[in-house]
Amino acid sequence: MAKEPQTPIDDELARQEQDAEVTEQADEERLIEGDLEGVLDDESPLGTETFAEGVSNPEAEVLAARVEELEQSLSEAKDQSLRASAEAQNVRRRAEAEAEKARKFALEKFVKELLPVVDSLEKALDSMQEDASDAHREGVSMTLKMQLDVLNKFGVESVEPSGEPFDPQVHEALTMVPNPELEPNTVMEVVQKGYLLNGRLVRPAMVVVSQKAG
Repeated sequence: MAKEPQTPIDDELARQEQDAEVTEQADEERLIEGDLEGVLDDESPLGTETFAEGVSNPEAEVLAARVEELEQSLSEAKDQSLRASAEAQNVRRRAEAEAEKARKFALEKFVKELLPVVDSLEKALDSMQEDASDAHREGVSMTLKMQLDVLNKFGVESVEPSGEPFDPQVHEALTMVPNPELEPNTVMEVVQKGYLLNGRLVRPAMVVVSQKAG
């Protein structure tokens, strides 16, 4: 069967179909190239960021350890400073207390030596007979008063517990005498006065104490 001769219209249709096939093939090639470029652009070379995140930094670790060490040292230094300050305050308070104590009781030995003089003046005044002159009595009395005033000025006070309950902290019993008129362990008589220096006993009072009558 003989092939029919093609008309100009047929030639034009064939040419258009061929052009369409070429255009479609070119579009597919461009699409493939664009996809490949997008994939290459999205991926980081050799996964640099992920690799950097997964790998530790030795220098940073050393610095962090050093900072932690310095903070620990600072905390210890602060603690030691507070302890030293507290200890210094305690030492200062103890020193001040000792100095105050020494100041208050520095005269204790002197007072003990002076008390027998006071005792002698008191006995001399009590033993004076009626024939003693008023001037003599007044002179002894004024001397005794001056002595007592000086002692009082420096914190010395007498202990005269007549009629009070016996206190072994500040009294010394010379003897005990039965006495139905007094409660047992009551100071009946003061033989020798006692003395305190700034509240501390220098000499106990020598006393006679009552006891229950048999």
